[in-house]
Amino acid sequence: HSPPEQPGDKPSETGEVQRKEVCHWPCRCPPVPACTPGVSLVKDGCGCCKVCAKQAGEPCNEADVCDPHKGLYCDYSEDEPRYETGMCAYLVAVGCELNGVYYANGQTFQPNLLYKCLCVSGTIGCTPVFTPRLAGSPCARVTGRKKPGQSICRLGQHKQLQSTNYRLMSAYRSLPLVLKKKCLIQATPWTPCSRTCGIGISSRVTNDNRKCEMKKEKRLCFIQPCLTNMLKKIKIPKGKTCQPTFQLPTAEKLVFSGCSTTQRYKLTFCGVCSDKRCCIPNKSKMITVQFECPNEGFFRWKMMWITSCVCQRICNAPGDIFSQLKLL
Repeated sequence: HSPPEQPGDKPSETGEVQRKEVCHWPCRCPPVPACTPGVSLVKDGCGCCKVCAKQAGEPCNEADVCDPHKGLYCDYSEDEPRYETGMCAYLVAVGCELNGVYYANGQTFQPNLLYKCLCVSGTIGCTPVFTPRLAGSPCARVTGRKKPGQSICRLGQHKQLQSTNYRLMSAYRSLPLVLKKKCLIQATPWTPCSRTCGIGISSRVTNDNRKCEMKKEKRLCFIQPCLTNMLKKIKIPKGKTCQPTFQLPTAEKLVFSGCSTTQRYKLTFCGVCSDKRCCIPNKSKMITVQFECPNEGFFRWKMMWITSCVCQRICNAPGDIFSQLKLL
């Protein structure tokens, strides 16, 4: 026996199953909902009301749309022949790579204790695992001789509250402060070099420019050459486990994006250790190098010139966006 027919399942004159109408006009919208963190507030498929987008694995239809900002679409393949109700699924797309680990499109992962991340079509988005308490005072309430409702913070709590103030970020407390043409020069620290060997790029945010505007600035960095045989020949002093710096025997031209420098340089590189420590730049200065490209002219780049290195046990992979995070 065939199952009983449902409203909306009646065959049309052409023999096709009719889909249930989910959109109705004129539009009548309920109050705009408050979506949970990470869920997009979008207009429904009818073009009427603001709704919270459906997430992966949730039912969807013509009106209840899937979250477009997460690469989701409504898959009706299991609802044959009506194709009325579907399930939100991820589009087939490229995955993501972070610190040498590959994640599939739509995969949720937690590379750090503080953040949970999602891979969407080659792009990684992250949200805090826990949210700081902003409603109400995080300090202890005081009763007794104090006025009702008065709060008091211990010294450590004051420091924790201050650390959330953007004006106290590294870009705003870089000392010593320099006044240059009526502009108070500020800058964030340079990011680690994007490559552990060969020429990479590091960046910072600074207002050291004509308009005194906070802008992103980039420079070249060259920590070590990508010559494993040469690194093996570095002599570590007797009784030591590290050689912080070394130089190549002769000055050489630098090669970047198929172009070479017009001058030869004898750079100082960070050395190697026989234990598990790694050597990173400690002191440096900035120089400008000029590159010559075959049949394409010249261009100039700022570059970090290493003067000394320090060996330490904290070794982060280049491009590790979580290496500077600290739990307050």
